[in-house]
Amino acid sequence: MDDIILDVRNLKKYFKNKRGNVHAVDDVSFTIERGKTFGVVGESGCGKSTLGRAVIRLVEPTAGEVYVEGKEICGLNKREMKKLRTDIQIIFQDPMSSLNPRKTVMDIISEPIRLNKIIPGASEADIQKRVVELMDAVGLAERLINTYPHELDGGRRQRIGIARALSVNPKFIVCDEPVSSLDVSIQAQILNLLKNLQREMGLTYIFITHDLSVVNYFSDNIMVMYLGRTVELAPTFKLFSNPMHPYTKALLSAVLIPSTKGSKHRIQLRGELTSPIDPPDECRFARRCNYCRELCDAGDPPLIEVEPGHFVACHCVKPEGITLMEQGSCAEEPAQ
Repeated sequence: MDDIILDVRNLKKYFKNKRGNVHAVDDVSFTIERGKTFGVVGESGCGKSTLGRAVIRLVEPTAGEVYVEGKEICGLNKREMKKLRTDIQIIFQDPMSSLNPRKTVMDIISEPIRLNKIIPGASEADIQKRVVELMDAVGLAERLINTYPHELDGGRRQRIGIARALSVNPKFIVCDEPVSSLDVSIQAQILNLLKNLQREMGLTYIFITHDLSVVNYFSDNIMVMYLGRTVELAPTFKLFSNPMHPYTKALLSAVLIPSTKGSKHRIQLRGELTSPIDPPDECRFARRCNYCRELCDAGDPPLIEVEPGHFVACHCVKPEGITLMEQGSCAEEPAQ
């Protein structure tokens, strides 16, 4: 347990709506080991970003528990949370909207250092020296220290966001789609930068993305989310070599692979998306699942361990890891 830096138990986040409660995150549990990267994937609207923000209390969870290094944080008051903020940070998806346009690079990176008194009794020269060190660590030239965000490209702006997160010496960082708004070549640079920083500083990441190619390269474990629920959770190599949930299979079939042998089989999802507003007590993927049968209406399937470290929430998967889809019990031909 000493290696577990984050332990999330039955986390829920609902948003009130005129028609009911939007179940953005619904009963999600997982743990992350120190120095590892935990990938979270799923289509837009599945609750990935809300999960990341709820874990570090940028949005208040509706229910559940979050333990950081064994300390439960959901019951902490503002003063206690402020102290904890130096250990947990976030890198936002859009660097342009997350950086203050009226502040220079120096101001943006130095502000957390000043507010949290990271360098007690430091002079302006000491703070500037630390800012230059952080800029160098993330690949920003010192000559940019007095520039404004709008004067820089997307890659440099994201490097500022990373430097700002690192300025308080965190142990754990939520990366909320940090490369989705960048060009492909810049994406590779930022991903390599994050990997190098993790290796040098012993950082732990939650890496939120909808790009399975990126998460395959970057993550040690992956959780697949669908409409606020966890549908599959496994080490990266297991998820890609032996996906078991129909939704995971469909996601992986959409990944583009360069090949001269023609295109691979693509699983097409049809049907209606279940409403996240007070969803019915049934499998939330059932209306789009090619293998849906009567047993799928018998409540939301629990997340079960089908093999060591591999968890699946599907009525068509047995605890022994046998899929009824393969056996034919759930139909040898997919339901239309």
